[in-house]
Amino acid sequence: MALHILHQCSRGFSPARVCVRFSGLSARAQPHLQRVHRFIHRTSHGSGESSSSSRLWLYGLYGLGLGGAVTFAVALKSRRDLAESPGDCERTDAAGYRGAVETSRELLQRIQVSAEVGAPGLVVGVSVDGVQVWSEGIGLADLENRVPCTPDTVMRIASVSKALTATAAARLCQEGKLKLDEPVQKYVPEFPKKQFEGKEVTITPRMLMSHVSGIRHYEKDGKKVRRELEKPLEERTSEFEPEFDEYYLKDRYNSVIDSLNFFKDDPLIFKPGTTYLYSSHAFILLSAVMERAGAVPYLDQMGAMFRDLGMFHTVPDKNDPLIYHRSRFYHLNKKRRVVNTPYVDNSCKWGSGGFLSTAGDLLRFGNALLYSYQITKLKDTEGMLPGFLKPNTARELWTPVTKTEGSWDKDGQYAQGWLVVEEEQKYGQCRKRRHYVSHTGAAVGASSVLLVLPAEKLEQKKQLPQGVVVSIIMNMQFVYLYETAQAIAHEFERARLQKM
Repeated sequence: MALHILHQCSRGFSPARVCVRFSGLSARAQPHLQRVHRFIHRTSHGSGESSSSSRLWLYGLYGLGLGGAVTFAVALKSRRDLAESPGDCERTDAAGYRGAVETSRELLQRIQVSAEVGAPGLVVGVSVDGVQVWSEGIGLADLENRVPCTPDTVMRIASVSKALTATAAARLCQEGKLKLDEPVQKYVPEFPKKQFEGKEVTITPRMLMSHVSGIRHYEKDGKKVRRELEKPLEERTSEFEPEFDEYYLKDRYNSVIDSLNFFKDDPLIFKPGTTYLYSSHAFILLSAVMERAGAVPYLDQMGAMFRDLGMFHTVPDKNDPLIYHRSRFYHLNKKRRVVNTPYVDNSCKWGSGGFLSTAGDLLRFGNALLYSYQITKLKDTEGMLPGFLKPNTARELWTPVTKTEGSWDKDGQYAQGWLVVEEEQKYGQCRKRRHYVSHTGAAVGASSVLLVLPAEKLEQKKQLPQGVVVSIIMNMQFVYLYETAQAIAHEFERARLQKM
């Protein structure tokens, strides 16, 4: 833009006439523009030089690309001026949400600069009624090269990948290719039949999707895990805390079938179907089941789904390809200093935590599922496109399974690839719990959350989806973002209701 201003002035247009075209810049950008304006004016009129000489000066400036201040101001505008900053979403509508943005930005900046966290950077996205109203990068995507986070920054989304995998599995069910209540060995005979306490047991894809299969997580000591499960929910160790060797695997696996090798022969922690145990390994097996059921490689199935959803920045976390805007990844060492994470190869766990994405892509995904879920409640759907998932499929995906209390929300239960909190109010004039669904993630050098807060009352004549979707991705591992996402969702929900 700075070059364009100088070029226009060099053609004889007055600086005032040229700069007025850019009067919509934010207040922070205006001083930089005004400096360029004054400089051009002095060069053109105040030096006493001839018109041709002045023009020569301007052409020189144009050739050198002077105008970094304005370029910087435009960069600021692209990050901070919400009404004109689409980021990686097709539409934006920031009117009426500036207060919610300022409050939410402050919440995130507290995390980003916290002495306990020291997160280098993060990206947040918020949509209201299917339209993105805020997308912003805070901090740095690359500390060493001082590359700022932007809405285009690509980061690891960790276990939010499970919600993606479950959705693709649901599509296979719709097509009649995958039956959730069949033994997994029907699809993957390479996975051995299991016994528990001397009796043969059955593991189904449905159990895998709801974390009740009995397959271990990263902890291999079954007795230790069972002791933990016997504790009251509030006293259990969070899955974010421990670190294990398998977390940092560097081996490359050529297929999802091969990636079963490092856990397929291990004993079950409990009898399938009786107890909830969050298990990334269960979703690794699910991805293998999907590959066989769909007769298409798992990553190809996911790529097709991403294209249908318009998630063009969501890709497997492969180390070799050049992936534009990919962040670097960090963690805190024992001295609480930010350092680079070790090299890992995520080919062992595509389905459980192996994807890269942007905050904007996650918003699209959340809204696609919210649309699919809500269209089932409309009386008149004439002229509306169908949801990505069929009505029954969408409802089942977000229907809690009993005895699956989730560790990141004590009010929630796990469904199929999502944690669900159902609406509830036990007593008059006391706490009223809203209905929302979410998934969090923790991976090497990454933390994430995707939260969908459906509108409390569905407006029959209003366009779908209705509600708030929040996505946050961060390039620091083991940062708890869920409560912050909740607070942000409720801020925007309040603003939404005020606009109605």
